Amino acid sequence: MASTIPIGVSSRHFHMAQADLEMLFGAGYQLTKLRDISQKGQFAANETLTVIGPKGKLEKIRIVGPTRGKTQLEISRSDAVLLGIDPPVRYSGDLANSASVRLAGPQGELDLKDGVIIAQRHIHMSPAEAKNFGVKDRDRVVVAPVAKAPTPNSEARTVIFDNVLIRVHESFVLDFHIDHDEANAAGLKTGDQVRILGLSNCTAAESSAKLITENDVRRAMLEKRRIKVPAGAKVTPAAAELAKTHKVFV
Repeated sequence: MASTIPIGVSSRHFHMAQADLEMLFGAGYQLTKLRDISQKGQFAANETLTVIGPKGKLEKIRIVGPTRGKTQLEISRSDAVLLGIDPPVRYSGDLANSASVRLAGPQGELDLKDGVIIAQRHIHMSPAEAKNFGVKDRDRVVVAPVAKAPTPNSEARTVIFDNVLIRVHESFVLDFHIDHDEANAAGLKTGDQVRILGLSNCTAAESSAKLITENDVRRAMLEKRRIKVPAGAKVTPAAAELAKTHKVFV
């Protein structure tokens, strides 16, 4: 079993609701695959959009498929400064009271409300891998890059990543996801390796209540099981809508 974890540097990207996709690309439009990405069942689409903020815009932002119940844009802090917005740091799917922008596609435009976040750095892993690393779903850990051969006449700029969220599921492929800001600051790239140093003291950063996202509901649908919502659990709007339609919640 692996003792280190590969890095996947995540570029700014969209997850799109079908209704929003059709507003931007035309009635009945379907995403087309450019290439598969690290997590099973997901792909980088050929389609891109322009994002317009109060101070600037970003062009050719790629969509990740398949479509979801609610549109979400994940960007870096540098992107947010360029756009002139202040999105919260959140896990995917937790969009309440997040930032807003305007989207422009080849066939239309729309205002995206509560849809822009900076993704919380996180590690995907399977249950067997979680057991191997001594962690469980929703744990927060401290992560350090594995030392690389030094560059001649140059000092290393070592960075320790704290408050890294652990996500565990049978379908997950082992991967440490960070954005380009984080990767550049640490001199890292996709394929480099990190190791877990231990549990973080930042457990208060996330509520003790369980967060149920649209991804959780879709996995339950694929596995043909129902979800019992724990007392006090937080359910994202997209998850609630999808679960109601397909009678997923007990």
